Amino acid sequence: MVVAAAQIRLFTDLKKLLLQKKTPQSYNMMATNGKDACGLKGDEPSVSLNGGNEAFANKSHSPVVNGAATEAPCRSKLQNGGTGAERFTFSPEPTVEDIRRMQAEFTDERDWNQFHQPRNLLLAMVGEVGEVSELFQWRGEVAEGLPGWTESEREQLAQELSDVMIYLVELAEKCRVDLPQAVLRKMALNRLKYPASKVHGSAKKYTEYED
Repeated sequence: MVVAAAQIRLFTDLKKLLLQKKTPQSYNMMATNGKDACGLKGDEPSVSLNGGNEAFANKSHSPVVNGAATEAPCRSKLQNGGTGAERFTFSPEPTVEDIRRMQAEFTDERDWNQFHQPRNLLLAMVGEVGEVSELFQWRGEVAEGLPGWTESEREQLAQELSDVMIYLVELAEKCRVDLPQAVLRKMALNRLKYPASKVHGSAKKYTEYED
């Protein structure tokens, strides 16, 4: 009877704890590990159809990767050097394909494709990276989360980073690079170059490690 009473109290305490934590804000900060925690449970991710015109409101909020993928990474990103207690995640939408399509419509409406060719897009992207750099200039090392930055400074950074991504996606489009699939291939290659068992806690280049 003593054991049963203890089990009931433990269950009650756990239930209260879960109810306290499951607030709308806590869902964005929940730490998850592996496919099951991401809600994938080994299933393949949804496929985004190129050129689709569905409104964002009608789309599923499940992770979307253009094309098939052999490994579906969780959207949660562990903080560098963190313990996993808190993770930052991006919104599920818009997808990379959504961004490509929106920018394509933007340039088509203005007849700018004559200017938005690979070399010009590359130089434009480098210019935007320079503008991002200006925001960090003379600050010294900046901690994760940007403590001490004002809302205005954070919004300016968000806009400059958005410019970089928009040009990157359009450059990939004009070079006929399926960026999401290229990222999957590159990340798989990086895992081979930098096996966790060999490089854990080290910043050396892969050529510096001994077999």
